[in-house]
Amino acid sequence: MMNYQILTDSGSDLPKELVQQLELSLIPLSVNFDGQTLPDTVDGNIRELYQGFRDGKSATTSAINPAAWAEAMKKILDQEQDVLTITFSSGLSTTYQSAVIAAEELKEAYPQRKILVVDSLCASLGQGMLVYTAAKKRLAGMDMESLYQWLEENKLSQCHWFTVDDLSFLKRGGRVSATTALVGTMLQIKPVLHVDDEGHLINVSKARGRKASIQALEKKMEELMLPDGNETVFICHGDCIDDANYLAQLVKERCGVKEVIIGYTGAVIGSHSGPGTLALFFFGSRR
Repeated sequence: MMNYQILTDSGSDLPKELVQQLELSLIPLSVNFDGQTLPDTVDGNIRELYQGFRDGKSATTSAINPAAWAEAMKKILDQEQDVLTITFSSGLSTTYQSAVIAAEELKEAYPQRKILVVDSLCASLGQGMLVYTAAKKRLAGMDMESLYQWLEENKLSQCHWFTVDDLSFLKRGGRVSATTALVGTMLQIKPVLHVDDEGHLINVSKARGRKASIQALEKKMEELMLPDGNETVFICHGDCIDDANYLAQLVKERCGVKEVIIGYTGAVIGSHSGPGTLALFFFGSRR
């Protein structure tokens, strides 16, 4: 067994059973919802949270601070193991910067250990898919330095394409104007967005109606997918499992995908994207 652990954060939206299966360590961001501060999760009461959003409740979110990262890293270092940390995109959160600060602070106290930090430039199950692939490589015997290099060389091939059903959440986050949100809602215009090379959310195109927006995600995979390496792809959803299953069927039929891992968009990301968010993640020729 390799003498290091992979540490990631809940921005990856990986469910608990997959975290355990892949032998990962995970630290949660937090969400402030309905008067409570809760750990970010895709497990437990996630459906209740989405119902709250549908009922008009809103949430605020908090990144992971350096002290929390240091505590999680120390648990691994104290087991005489090195740490490879893969974080939520620096384009969306200060979580990466906090992990770097924690790693620098711990180097003096643990001079015999290595701490490497990767800015995934990914979000949700896009980050989750990158972590999943890295964990598989670790379990197959890849050493930490080689895996770090692989991540840096391949993270910008991790494609994120998504759509939302309710433009009011993007309006609240400043992603679309109030006028765009109003007109788009009236005309059933659905944005098609992606995460760019700097890890930011970018509005790319529009589709007329929900079904067309879902089909647009699959068409992006057809356009950008690599000739191999996409036997398994990831889909996440904001409490819209029927739409996720429809998208999974499309990519299996049209892109030759053998396995689709479907999960929830977590509490932190879901509070910004809203119910009905649907995203497709795969390795491509470019983002």
